[in-house]
Amino acid sequence: MRALCGAIISAGAMIGLGLTAIGIGIRYERDMTRSEGGEPYLVHLSQMDRPLTFILVFLTCTTIVGLGVAFLGLAYHHHRREREHRWARERAAAHRVPTP
Repeated sequence: MRALCGAIISAGAMIGLGLTAIGIGIRYERDMTRSEGGEPYLVHLSQMDRPLTFILVFLTCTTIVGLGVAFLGLAYHHHRREREHRWARERAAAHRVPTP
């Protein structure tokens, strides 16, 4: 369940990052997309609006946290299943009657 929750969190954050990228592109599109030297016009993070910067940083952090929860959840799930499998083998060995 932990892995599923982490995957849902990171998927939602990645969808949000995609929408944020579209929003940044729409916000900063220009009639002239190239500078005088023929280079594409670049908007640096320090030149962006504060709300867009906040959303970008927040969704990036949320994606990292969601991926971390998903990977740790999967690791714990596999550890728990291995422990349950070992317990079932020990229980089956205890009920086995040795043959002479």
